[in-house]
Amino acid sequence: MTVQLVWLGLGIYVVISLIVAYLSRSGKQTNMTSYFLGDRKLGGFVSALSYSATTYSAFMLVGLAGLTYAGGVGALGFELIYLMGVSLVAFFGPRFWIVGKKYGYVTPSEMLGDRYQSKTVAFIVSLASCLFLIPYSAVQLTGVGLLFSGMTNGEISFVTGVIIATALAIIFSYVAGIRSVAWTDSLQALFMIVSSTAIVMLLIYQMGGFSGFFQSLENEHPQSLQVPGNGVFSFPAFLGMTIPWFFFALSNPQVSQRLYMPASMTTLRKMLIGFLVFGFIYTLVAVIWGYSAVILYPGLESSDLATPTLLASGVIPPVLSMIVMIGIMAAAISTIDSILLTLSSLFARDIYGNLNKNATDEAQLKVGKFVIPVIAILAFLFALLQLDLISVLSIASSAGLLVIVPSIIGTFFWKRGSAQGVIWSVVGGGLVVIILEVLKYTTKFLFMGLASGIWGIITSTVLFVVISLMTKAPEKKAEEFLSYVRTELKHHIGDQS
Repeated sequence: MTVQLVWLGLGIYVVISLIVAYLSRSGKQTNMTSYFLGDRKLGGFVSALSYSATTYSAFMLVGLAGLTYAGGVGALGFELIYLMGVSLVAFFGPRFWIVGKKYGYVTPSEMLGDRYQSKTVAFIVSLASCLFLIPYSAVQLTGVGLLFSGMTNGEISFVTGVIIATALAIIFSYVAGIRSVAWTDSLQALFMIVSSTAIVMLLIYQMGGFSGFFQSLENEHPQSLQVPGNGVFSFPAFLGMTIPWFFFALSNPQVSQRLYMPASMTTLRKMLIGFLVFGFIYTLVAVIWGYSAVILYPGLESSDLATPTLLASGVIPPVLSMIVMIGIMAAAISTIDSILLTLSSLFARDIYGNLNKNATDEAQLKVGKFVIPVIAILAFLFALLQLDLISVLSIASSAGLLVIVPSIIGTFFWKRGSAQGVIWSVVGGGLVVIILEVLKYTTKFLFMGLASGIWGIITSTVLFVVISLMTKAPEKKAEEFLSYVRTELKHHIGDQS
């Protein structure tokens, strides 16, 4: 593919996205709820596509395709377990939406702080989210950099690709807050699912249809159709990858924050159904994409190069390759700008707001806007490290966020949960994850080969339960909170019947 074609595709994408972002402006975003939650008025179609684009990032056609290339069919099982985990949204989503509307929560950490009656809880959870989400943002930037560099044989450098992605994410975040992000996400989601599905069907056709495709895999790469296959998906490794992913919808604040945004419970339901359909199709597309690279280009230096190699190979017509490239870049940017908005809202609401007790909503909004480029620059610097295997780094970030899950479950189902339990749970579990990630090559046998996320959630769960039982819980707030949720759930169930 020529460099000129790449720049042309990028230019068309930027112009269209900026127009959509500008048209999404509705009134003045003068408060936190308006700027970061779209006044809680997002419709079902936009919510579903935006949720999908935020969740399915560069990880899919670069990361999951690369993981399929490296480990075979285990990657499909890994991603399908993530889809199973979305059932948590069906269970927790209505509860998030109910309390968000009742108490005016802007961030998930604000909800935890109020439920456990502790500003420190909100502060600690926000810090943990920032610590583990910035590397995940860097993963998206890395995906774009690899894509540009791989497709142009280095004529567009990795760093240039990362700079472009960073700049676009900042711009889309600033235009109209979550409204511009949601609408550009919707455009990007449609673009990436249609383009990638069309190209996969073309690849399958060129390989002799599905029968020829699977025959090639069976004859030439039989290990890719088995688990553990070449050993990438041993049981401990598979468990360590899937557990953080199963709880992704709860542990990642850029995802759970979107549960506050739908206009109604019906809209929330449509969002979930739309996401499940989108996710199932996109999962199959990404796995077939990885398998196509296995058949056509075995022996690549890095599995993360599977997608760029396919797109630059000439097997796919250059114009179609350019379209898919833009779709992948759009997916990455949609995730980055969502994370930028979420982290900036966490910082403004739960860190700055707690340090400055007199900060008004407008002051918090100004701080939130100010830190957007700061967070983006941190992610950019992290991306320049070019750490290997996008999928593994994504999972490591999710492993760190996993330690927040026991506190979220306790928010809705355990009156005895205390603020001290949450604080020690998040801090202790987070430290375990960080230590094991730093020392993972030297502690493999000591910790039975289990990944950091497994030990992190075990540690955080034990600490949350034990310390909560040893300390005083905010029982009055818990009773009020849980009673309201039960009443509203019965009301909405009655409306449905």
